[in-house]
Amino acid sequence: MPQKQPRRQSISVGRGTRKRDEDSGTEVGEGQDEWNQSKATVRPPDQLELTDAELKEEFTRILTANNPHAPQNIVRYSFKEGTYKLIGFVNQLAVHFSQVGNLIPKDSDEGRRQRYRAERVAGSLESAKVTLSETENLEEEEEPKEAEVEAGSQTDVPAAEAVEKVTEELMTTKQPKERKLTNQFNFSERASQTFNNPLRNRECQMEPPPRTNFSATANQWEIYDAYMEELEKQEKTKEKEKTKTPVAKKTEKMAMRKLTSMESQTDDITKVSQAAKIVERMVNQNTYDDIAQDFKYYEDAADEYRDQEGTLLPLWKFQNDKAKHLAVTALCWNPKYKDLFAVGHGSYDFMKQSRGMLLLYSMKNPSFPEYIFSSDSGIMCLDMHVDHPYLVVVGHYDGNVAIYNLKKPHSQPCFRSSAKSGKHTDPVWQVKWQKDDMDHNLNFFSVSSDGRIVSWTLVKSELIHTDVIKLKVEGSTSEVPEGLPLHTVGCGTAFDFHKEIDYMFLVGTEEGKIYKCSKSYSSQFLDTYDAHNMAVDAVTWNPYHTRVFMSCSSDWTVKIWDHTIKTPMFIYDLNSAVGDVAWAPYSSTVFAAVTTDGKAHVFDLAINKYEAICNQPVVAKKKNKITHVQFNPIHPIIIVGDDRGHITCLKLSPNLRKMPKERDQA
Repeated sequence: MPQKQPRRQSISVGRGTRKRDEDSGTEVGEGQDEWNQSKATVRPPDQLELTDAELKEEFTRILTANNPHAPQNIVRYSFKEGTYKLIGFVNQLAVHFSQVGNLIPKDSDEGRRQRYRAERVAGSLESAKVTLSETENLEEEEEPKEAEVEAGSQTDVPAAEAVEKVTEELMTTKQPKERKLTNQFNFSERASQTFNNPLRNRECQMEPPPRTNFSATANQWEIYDAYMEELEKQEKTKEKEKTKTPVAKKTEKMAMRKLTSMESQTDDITKVSQAAKIVERMVNQNTYDDIAQDFKYYEDAADEYRDQEGTLLPLWKFQNDKAKHLAVTALCWNPKYKDLFAVGHGSYDFMKQSRGMLLLYSMKNPSFPEYIFSSDSGIMCLDMHVDHPYLVVVGHYDGNVAIYNLKKPHSQPCFRSSAKSGKHTDPVWQVKWQKDDMDHNLNFFSVSSDGRIVSWTLVKSELIHTDVIKLKVEGSTSEVPEGLPLHTVGCGTAFDFHKEIDYMFLVGTEEGKIYKCSKSYSSQFLDTYDAHNMAVDAVTWNPYHTRVFMSCSSDWTVKIWDHTIKTPMFIYDLNSAVGDVAWAPYSSTVFAAVTTDGKAHVFDLAINKYEAICNQPVVAKKKNKITHVQFNPIHPIIIVGDDRGHITCLKLSPNLRKMPKERDQA
């Protein structure tokens, strides 16, 4: 109540003043005008005096992020153009404040660990504070007791010691050991351990070698008989030595030594050679395992999405150092062993003629040929006998023909022509085995640039020749001053025999003509085709269609003919000289051609009659010229040879080996 009294006095005073104002007759608003008049604006002397219109005028200023202090004329040297160029882009960033910090999310593993450590430290500090407060209270309570004990007796000394121990322990817990915090950016303090890759064991299991158990009993009688046989042999040799002269003895001894050494060597080699060949093939199969897998199982999956195109997959590459600088002049597959093929090596450069080689390769051993034969003259053609696959006939550049027997792997051929036996005077361009004659003698034909087509027969141990026909250029007869007609000789380059009609065969010439001939007529041709503008490189009958044959030439064209019609049915221009053509053994409409620009062309007339369904370069260098091509009889592969002596094996994709559709014969 005494506090509220001054407040009432103040209120009464206010009311009294208000009454005095009302009595005097003055109002509060009357003095306001005088105050406004005394209020004057103070302006600086240099301020502009603007009108109301100018004051109301708006000026807009645009704020940009460009740095006004950034240089705009930075020039740098351009190594590309070799001059100094002005840089158009300038960095406009201006850093006002930067501080390096380390923020860790609370939900991360490191954040949880730090929070857990902080909670542990805080909990230990609180527990230490509680224990300290309890000990202080105990000390305050025990101070009077200690005074009494000091005055009276000394029986409570152990209790005091216990209290001191407790206080010491609490003091130690009060100050926990500081933990050293590692610098998270000092990577030298962090250790790292690399992960060791687990070891893998690769095991292979092979079939155990075959074993045979041999057992025999040796008694005294068998030992005695063996010694007696040896003594008899020694006595016989002594008797022979007595009857012979000393000169004959010396010569015979030398011959016997040579024979025995040769026999022992050959026996040892023959025993080891078969095993060594098997081991070599096993090693090669492991070396070229990926190629063997592709040959057996790989199929180009892209052929499903393209109906009229195919590809060639390179497989093995066959080459030999001895035939390094010789061109591939002939290729032929063995008719019995489908993995074996023969290669003839020579030279098409007639200014650089040298030696020749005959090599036989197997796909089971791509690294080295199975057979090697060398010759003094280059081999230009070859053929393997159908019934006797071990007989190989070759034609040489010097005009000779020869027959090699693979059963007798000697360097010299078993049969060889000579000048006396009627050899050709020009290079032999093609040879072909034919059926045996009436006396069952082996027979083959050859064609040469001298215009002769010769039939060769193997009678006993010699070659007997018979001229079948002499090529003459029609319309080129000229008369000698004596009045005798002189015919220009036609140079034969290729020929092929009909598959069903035995007497009919085709001959291609250097003049570009193809003659249809018969074995029965030696003076005239059955028909003449004006085939090409340059030399005919190959001519071959279709294996399925008896009327169709194909020819190729260096005039860049491949032509398909019906032998009953003088004009070709199909003409294909391949933009390069065509070295060889071959029909596929599985389809009557598929054939392959190779050109000197290193490309292989595969056609399928059932799919596309106008262009090849595969044009693919198959040699590494552009300078390599492909010379020959051959299809394998059963496997979907082809082999091509080039002028560097290399033979490349290629696998046909599924689109290149489609079987023709059978037509219903109504």
